[in-house]
Amino acid sequence: MDWIQLTKSGKDLTGLKGRLFEITEEELKKHNKKDDCWICIRGFVYNVSPYMEYHPGGEDELMRAAGSDGTDLFDQVHRWVSYESMLKECLVGKMAVKPTMPKDYHEEKKVLNGMLPKRQVTDTLAKEGPISPSYDWFQTDSVVTIVIYTKQKGMNLDSVIIDYQDDSFRAETKIKDHSYLIHMELFREIEEDFSVRVVANVGKIEIDLKKKEHTSWKHLGRALENHNSLTPRKDTGLYYRKCQLISKQDVTHDTKLFCLMLPPSSYLHVPIGQHVYLKLTIAGTEIVKPYTPVSHSLLSELTEPVLPNNKYIYFLIKIYPAGLFTPELDHLQIGDFVSVSSPEGNFKISQFQELEDLFLLAAGTGFTPMVKILNYALTNIPSLRKVKLMFFNKTEDDIIWRSQLENLAFKDKRYNVEFVLSAPTSEWSGKQGHISPALLSEFLKRSLDKSKVLICICGPTPFTEQGIRLLHDLNFSKDEIHSFTA
Repeated sequence: MDWIQLTKSGKDLTGLKGRLFEITEEELKKHNKKDDCWICIRGFVYNVSPYMEYHPGGEDELMRAAGSDGTDLFDQVHRWVSYESMLKECLVGKMAVKPTMPKDYHEEKKVLNGMLPKRQVTDTLAKEGPISPSYDWFQTDSVVTIVIYTKQKGMNLDSVIIDYQDDSFRAETKIKDHSYLIHMELFREIEEDFSVRVVANVGKIEIDLKKKEHTSWKHLGRALENHNSLTPRKDTGLYYRKCQLISKQDVTHDTKLFCLMLPPSSYLHVPIGQHVYLKLTIAGTEIVKPYTPVSHSLLSELTEPVLPNNKYIYFLIKIYPAGLFTPELDHLQIGDFVSVSSPEGNFKISQFQELEDLFLLAAGTGFTPMVKILNYALTNIPSLRKVKLMFFNKTEDDIIWRSQLENLAFKDKRYNVEFVLSAPTSEWSGKQGHISPALLSEFLKRSLDKSKVLICICGPTPFTEQGIRLLHDLNFSKDEIHSFTA
């Protein structure tokens, strides 16, 4: 925490005496030395020279982005880190870029009889991808409906995220590898609850907003930052909303099930195989960690729809007593708030198409992505013949939801679970050791010689990296392996 103390010391870490500047690319390139190192992250420029000796990855890692845009490098290594908070005292200024919206844009001038004509994304943004979404709106006495035309088939309820807070309405639609944003200060107030419909065959999304006052709106509202923009998702940054802690319960001696409730005015479904980031302010600094949501139990999920229409998100989280983040999370009281990001991840449901054999390799809380994958596979893949989970832990007491996993095997004969312990007691009669060629070659047997296979693996980084190497040695292809990393 020495860096935090330095940022609070009042020392001028930018060397600019508190002034902020608009930085050109030419100016940025000049600051490329260790004692004069500027880096751009998502359009903001920071003097990271004072941070060099505190950077966990060392000086060389920072110097890779010296005098340039380090956004992609940052996302590869530290996307979950709250750099805005960590480097706020090092802010030099903002890159000199053209605004996303034309300067003469006014929503009020685009209305015809209460209807907003279809608008294309600006030419610059449209060129970034093969998609050019647009939107309309219309109204009745009591409801305003926003219609988003994605022009992409296969859209679903996972595709849209809506937040309404502090008079700001924000609807983000994920379209392939891009994000289309509607961001406005609405003309009038709306109720907190709203409904979302998706017409998948034409890629149309309809959002119904209930008016607080049953009067006619002259226009939809005033455009806010990045409204009507199409942006590569890797460049969008993370958006958070505050969620309330509803409950927490012990699952093992060091793992708890946390239940968070979304705000009433948020609409968010976390897709299967994706994660979110939880953010807490600790000692004056925002700390962020990635976690994969689960269902509130394994067996009950089998009787629920894949996308339950509720406001709750569940997390299985191991508490590390000597850690920085999880003890603070564990000390939260019921009713306290945690900031939760929008979902991220590259797992695609299309990987399940015509799947016959599904193998899951999990170590410790690397089990969390497997919860919803298990549910989806056993209830939604008609071609599935076999689902096997190999669950690695240190001791029997560390096994999460052991009884539920074993009961599931009795209920569905396609599914089987094997527990592997690295430090078992003398009474343990099951498998023991670490991930190895011998364990995997016996476990990964196809139901047919050429059956379509998917292997999912998640756990501590050494476990995952070693597992992937072993799977390649066993002649499984990249397309047959999905590793979960954040």
